[in-house]
Amino acid sequence: MVSEDLRWKIWTYRIRNTELGRLRSEFLNYYGELSPEKLNSELQDVVGFVKKHGVVTFPYPYIYNYSPEQVKLYRDEKLDLPYVQHQGKRLYYKRTWDEIAIKENYNFLSIEQDPASPHLYLTAAFNVEEGDIVVDVGAAEGNFSLGIVEKVSKLYIFETDSEWIEALQATFAPWKEKVHILNKYVSDVVGENNITLDEFLKDYPQVDFVKIDAEGAEAKILEGAEMTLQKHKALKVAICTYHKQQDAVELAHMLRKHGFNIEYSDGYMFFLEDKQTPPYVRKGLIRARK
Repeated sequence: MVSEDLRWKIWTYRIRNTELGRLRSEFLNYYGELSPEKLNSELQDVVGFVKKHGVVTFPYPYIYNYSPEQVKLYRDEKLDLPYVQHQGKRLYYKRTWDEIAIKENYNFLSIEQDPASPHLYLTAAFNVEEGDIVVDVGAAEGNFSLGIVEKVSKLYIFETDSEWIEALQATFAPWKEKVHILNKYVSDVVGENNITLDEFLKDYPQVDFVKIDAEGAEAKILEGAEMTLQKHKALKVAICTYHKQQDAVELAHMLRKHGFNIEYSDGYMFFLEDKQTPPYVRKGLIRARK
């Protein structure tokens, strides 16, 4: 006899596959009607992938180099927290997550930050330098900050999900003298649970790098950081552009207004948590510098 839980999973799986199949058809019909000269090589690659494999978040063959089964999970008996090894360091997870969720999550993070990914924050030419002061807005698991923690002189981590705070504190305990974790929303207003980057950084003579991945709040964060963007002459900003359809254009305009030169990450991605409309795919992020 099939359990109710299994029935729900099967039903959800079938609905999801039906939706992705419909999106695949819409996507291929849309690009099939465009003349070839309107498709750059990056779009041609995506169309070719979708024809062969269907719609996934990162429509590139490199994703098949990864599997949740490859992820090794450990447990800190003293803290009673699960963790994985990330670049030789412990990356802790929420105590409420089970083994499957953690392995799938870390596998997705690995895909997301592969050198071929449209979501790649850092490159050899756009990186955090030794001694930098860094702000990480929307840290979640903390993988970005953990990858740079040994380089930086100061690291300020903002995460709104209170369930992540315990895990983040465990992850960054070896560097607690220079890492500060704040359970606040970064936005365009100041309040009990909100702060702007301008308010937070107003007394800092130097900030070198800001990473922003904030589930669609990116524009508001930039609006609350106008003095910061104007003041710091060597600032680098890595900001996600895929949460909203127009963010790639609008965030670029906001940054250029403050004298930044911008480049988009290579390739495109699908953001399947939002309504899918033409052109369907989105740029993953902007890397900006003065």
